[in-house]
Amino acid sequence: MKHGGDDALSDALIVCPACSTESEHEVIRRTSKGNGEDILARCMDCSHVHTIHLRPPRMVRVRATLSDGNASSSADIEVDDDEVISVGDIFEHDGITWRVTRIDNSESRLVNSLVATRIHSIWAIRCDKAVVGITMNYGDVSESTKIECDPDRVFSCGSILVIDGKKWRVRGIHTGKGRTLTGKRSASEVRRIYLQDP
Repeated sequence: MKHGGDDALSDALIVCPACSTESEHEVIRRTSKGNGEDILARCMDCSHVHTIHLRPPRMVRVRATLSDGNASSSADIEVDDDEVISVGDIFEHDGITWRVTRIDNSESRLVNSLVATRIHSIWAIRCDKAVVGITMNYGDVSESTKIECDPDRVFSCGSILVIDGKKWRVRGIHTGKGRTLTGKRSASEVRRIYLQDP
């Protein structure tokens, strides 16, 4: 919150406990309290004087299972105690980007969103890279491998890929929901790509 030149709390609206409206407040006095401060302020709408307690959020640790391809590890993620975490949220940890895929509350029940202090554990998958399974077919012989790439990389049926110096044609793409022989998909959607000798 910024202290304006006219001594008003002008960049944030504060709910006045007397008139229950969000309004600007005039600062009467500021008092340091630990890492925060108490502000004695007057509501600009109804003139009620009250104290606003500003404190930095407390850090808490949330237990997380982080999955990177087939490998999983445990970590404690530091977050603000008042932060609400939701399935689908993206966060950084150890220089890697992760997406929350599951949240368990203190009763080990699945929830879509919860404040950090009430979370028992979260699960997250790496989302700054995609690992795509590749099956290469030539004649009656098939070989499998995997490649790492940007999650936004697009693979198109019929296009040419070069793997280990050899050219292959994309014959089909499997998304986990089904296989297609036409169209294109981003790497984040792809489970496996089927290649054939062009």
